[in-house]
Amino acid sequence: MKSSYLRWFWRSLPKKMISAWVGKIAQKSFTKRLIPWYIKHFQIDVAPIKKPLDQFENLLDFFVREYRPEARPIAMEPDLMISPVDGRVSQIGQIQQGALFQAKGITYSLEDLLGKQQKYTKRFINGSFVTIYLSPRDYHRIHMPLTGKITESTYIPGQLYPVNEWGVKWIPGLFVVNERLVTYIETGLAAVALVKVGATNVGSIKVTYDSDVVTNRRGAPSLEHKVYSAPHTLRKGEEVGRFEFGSTIILLLEPDFAEWVTELKPGTPVQMGQPLARIKRKDG
Repeated sequence: MKSSYLRWFWRSLPKKMISAWVGKIAQKSFTKRLIPWYIKHFQIDVAPIKKPLDQFENLLDFFVREYRPEARPIAMEPDLMISPVDGRVSQIGQIQQGALFQAKGITYSLEDLLGKQQKYTKRFINGSFVTIYLSPRDYHRIHMPLTGKITESTYIPGQLYPVNEWGVKWIPGLFVVNERLVTYIETGLAAVALVKVGATNVGSIKVTYDSDVVTNRRGAPSLEHKVYSAPHTLRKGEEVGRFEFGSTIILLLEPDFAEWVTELKPGTPVQMGQPLARIKRKDG
């Protein structure tokens, strides 16, 4: 009964409008005074932060804070794929019969996740995936899991339901209902898809390779797919984007491309730069 009421409550809320409003408020200078409270409330480790706390202009500026490079060392071995974010593994496994596992009794479609991009749906069928949740306390910049060329992207407007434990458990198909931005990376051996999922109070998702991409906007088309005639080459560990307030990423791998490190399972905390998988596929 409680879960049904909560689903009705969240469906009724003007989530996109509220999220845009929160994003704008967080950019106001007076929110700088909230930073000490935010740090204490979410128990944030300030040691890795690149600049002094008194130099942040507002709460959003603190939220998208940079870390010192040595705070997140990159596993540079060529056959290692790294975590693109700080967060916690929500789910990990195989893409079976074109579906990904969300929670007990709930799956969602790979085709729907990618906005029905058939070219890539076919490439990731029977591949593998990992879903990583970023809480409000986490570092919210997104980095390249491998060196590669960003060849295409898809922006898929949608809802902005919460992606926390409650949302994952009680909103069927959450990750194909919510707004998302997919970055396609060609590594030379296989394609990797980095799916950035919007959530309540995510004012926007920004990417470094395309300043024209604007998420959570009024009058957005049903889908916006881009093919880059001059692909953007980024090295493993370089910044590829950021969430302006928390959310989730889903990393998709082609079949037989790589295998996850054995200790990864739901609930495992991860940090950007640490190994997530070892590449199996070789040149030729």
